[in-house]
Amino acid sequence: MRDTATPRGAAGQAIAHDSAERQVRGRAAYVDDIREPAGTLHAALGLSRTAHARILSLDLAPVREASGVVAVLTAADIPGTNNISPVQKNDDPVFAEHEIMFHGQPLFAVIAETRDQARRAALRAKIETEPLPQATTAAEAQAQDLDYVTAPLTLARGDAKAALAAAPRRIEGRMKIGGQEHLYLEGQIALAIPGEDDEIALHVSTQHPTEVQHIVAHVLGVPAHAVVATVRRMGGGFGGKESQMNLTAAVAALGARATGRPVKLRLDRDDDMLSTGKRHDFDIRYAIGFDDDGRIHAVDADFAARCGFSADLSGPVTDRALFHSDNAYYYPAVRVSSHPMRTHTVSNTAFRGFGGPQGVLLAERVIEEIAYATGRDPADIRRLNLYRNGQLTPYHQPVEDMILPRLLDELEASSDYRARREAVLAFNAGGTHRRRGIALTPVKFGISFTATHYNQGGALIHVYTDGSIQLNHGGTEMGQGLHTKVAQVVADAFQVGIERIRVTATTTEKVPNTSATAASSGSDLNGMAALDAAETIKARLVAFLAAAKGCDPSEVRFIPEHVEVAGEPIPFEEVINNAYLARVQLSATGFYATPEIHWNRETGRGQPFYYFAYGAAVSEVEVDLLTGENRVLRADILHDVGRSLNPAIDLGQVEGGFIQGMGWLTTEELWWDDQGRLRTHAPSTYKIPLASDRPKMRIALAEWSENPKRTIRRSKAVGEPPLMLAASVLEALSMAVASVADYRICPRLDPPATPEAILMAAERLKAGR
Repeated sequence: MRDTATPRGAAGQAIAHDSAERQVRGRAAYVDDIREPAGTLHAALGLSRTAHARILSLDLAPVREASGVVAVLTAADIPGTNNISPVQKNDDPVFAEHEIMFHGQPLFAVIAETRDQARRAALRAKIETEPLPQATTAAEAQAQDLDYVTAPLTLARGDAKAALAAAPRRIEGRMKIGGQEHLYLEGQIALAIPGEDDEIALHVSTQHPTEVQHIVAHVLGVPAHAVVATVRRMGGGFGGKESQMNLTAAVAALGARATGRPVKLRLDRDDDMLSTGKRHDFDIRYAIGFDDDGRIHAVDADFAARCGFSADLSGPVTDRALFHSDNAYYYPAVRVSSHPMRTHTVSNTAFRGFGGPQGVLLAERVIEEIAYATGRDPADIRRLNLYRNGQLTPYHQPVEDMILPRLLDELEASSDYRARREAVLAFNAGGTHRRRGIALTPVKFGISFTATHYNQGGALIHVYTDGSIQLNHGGTEMGQGLHTKVAQVVADAFQVGIERIRVTATTTEKVPNTSATAASSGSDLNGMAALDAAETIKARLVAFLAAAKGCDPSEVRFIPEHVEVAGEPIPFEEVINNAYLARVQLSATGFYATPEIHWNRETGRGQPFYYFAYGAAVSEVEVDLLTGENRVLRADILHDVGRSLNPAIDLGQVEGGFIQGMGWLTTEELWWDDQGRLRTHAPSTYKIPLASDRPKMRIALAEWSENPKRTIRRSKAVGEPPLMLAASVLEALSMAVASVADYRICPRLDPPATPEAILMAAERLKAGR
């Protein structure tokens, strides 16, 4: 029951997502729901049909002659720069000019009266090319001695080579980790509306409106102030709209500039999957040194990533993979290096976890290798190697607030892990074709952008004379509940009901120079910025009321729906109206910059993360060894969100993250053919989890946890860390497969653990390999 001493919807209360009812009723507006202005045209992309080739000729006459076509755009029609690189490397053209670098790369765009006319016309182009050698995987790129798309990174502490040589036991291995398609419900879309002179207004599905503003300004050759990017909400993002929307926004803006009419570009699902980046694949080679007790002595690993044809965000993604290659475990001596390989595939990009999940999987493989080599329960090996407070990570940041021992104790007891593991062992001893596995895995995830300058947020609050409040901030809403949480922070600050607050669309003309809503930092940055704005207005009100009533400012305090002045409660709206009449400013901006963080990439040292979020999961699975088919029977999760801003939303994020991670590790397989063509480019061939795949789930938040850092109400981020809890599913499947060799050999089951992969792993173990 809600505490009646606090207003409805204040921070900490479990209230519904502010768009939930609208979404259920179909009234939540997305870009494609915006009423099209009169004269709106539609765009379509002309995509390459080869993976790597030199362009000999591009005949677009048949395209221009098609019915309804108003304009055809190529690189020659770009008034500014032909580049949409989010890291300004000038390696990511809007339209390819001389060389095709991946199958599905845009070569031109068609602007037509209808979307159907534009799409049909785009297929009429006549393209002559000269094939060039291609590399689809990171291993092929290394074999062909291709270059890096961005500078590599090495993290080191101690002498890993010497520690490996001195370790009582040593294992070397290789792990291939598959990528993942975002498959957001709302695809990439942008609506560009030309204004006066060089002005362009964009409605775009994006996690980073400021980047859209900057990229479009560069492409059009205009100042940033001429471009306004706005997003009310997205139908999912998961990182796929942190940089990948640059293409759709730029093409729509180019079309609007060329025709003087509004232009909308909404990618077809197949085109979306072909032409936008995905989670990075990794090919990892590792060496582990350990002792007979299972304690780690050294880890040495090389992370080769399929980055695609351009840098995009591969630098920070591969960096973060190294940052999380330890997960929750202390490596006394360590060397991990990234190899961001250029491949002739679409440039991979941000995806929930941003490289962290791939690093975590390496850490869990390390534990798994040691457990099977020593014949011990992997859960015991995990506990043995957990960080202790004060120990240094591979990037030399000390671990503080290590709460995993308590989390693991509580989850182990609540899930009945030990008894269930014995039951699984007994079930497998029956020798049937059905086998089970169970695993308990933790997560330690660093929170902050590793690009330090991104760790800032802004907000704008207007309080109107009727007591209603309009809130705008730099974060974007993609279904994760950010707007709801930030509104709760403001409601709590003013001690008013959430119904007084309206969050408006994120737009570059209200809060400038925003950071992407990413890195699980949305609530941390924007919540603190909104609180800063609220406190500014409150300070003005306190000064006004103290002077008006002749009391000390300490005698003014905000109470539910009122402001108490020297013991007298005054209704909030009355206070606001009186303040307006007294010419008190009732609008304020707010700003926040994350303190304490620093990172030197050249030395591989620093404190890139403000704090760590923790969690743990127990998953139990069943596998059919005749077919490889499998299902997750049950998942128990205990997750650390500090003092939750909204337990209902946080629980939803934990569940959603886990299921998305489960899909990545089991069914979601990206497959390119020998000509470099992505063949899993639609929901018919790319398999995400269904509602029926959801296991029985028991999810709890660690209600006793409180962030020791001064975050918004001592909460912790929740967007990305839960995805890594799905590592327990992969580890449980591995145990089921290991049963065919009496748990003596590490199965080395690489994700995604599809039925085929499970069958092949079981056959290897039966053969003693």
